[in-house]
Amino acid sequence: MIFLRYESFRGYLRAYPVTSMLLGINILLFLYNWIAAGEPLLNRFAFFQHELLDPYGLTEPWRYVTSIFLHAGWEHLLFNCFSILVFAPPLERLLGRYRYLFFYLLAGIFGNIFSAFINTLGTYGVHYSVGASGAIYGVFGAYLYLAVFRKHVLDEGSRKTIYTILVFGLIYSLLSTRIDIWAHMGGGLAGFVMMSLFVRKR
Repeated sequence: MIFLRYESFRGYLRAYPVTSMLLGINILLFLYNWIAAGEPLLNRFAFFQHELLDPYGLTEPWRYVTSIFLHAGWEHLLFNCFSILVFAPPLERLLGRYRYLFFYLLAGIFGNIFSAFINTLGTYGVHYSVGASGAIYGVFGAYLYLAVFRKHVLDEGSRKTIYTILVFGLIYSLLSTRIDIWAHMGGGLAGFVMMSLFVRKR
């Protein structure tokens, strides 16, 4: 089972520096925004769409990136950080540090792009979104590609874990009105495609 973590704290930091950095950024930004008056980071850096004034969120395009590192509450933060802590390390080791960082950011950005596009197909008024979920589902999408097309890379327990997480994640995303399911799907699709390209290149 590749998702079981046995490393010590220091060992984890040394083995997975990019994942550790992403976790640190998420936590520090959340604490700052929680302590500061008026939640300034959410106001300035959350992904934002306005149906009439800014339908694709391109007036402030940096929000496509900055929103990936922000979270709306403790539950949101802890769930996403736990997912990164457990599931991201094997992918960082497989892809390499810099390629993995690029993969993570691109999955999160594409999650926002996909969500923005789907929202423009209907009436939504104003749409705000934050969270690392799009990038995390990119990680899951990468594992899904391996589980389906490169079964020898993952043991049976790891494959079953990925299938279970994706099924329950889809169900929970459909049931909760606070979750941007399109960002999840967009990130997952991006991760699936990027992993297929990586495997073919290798």
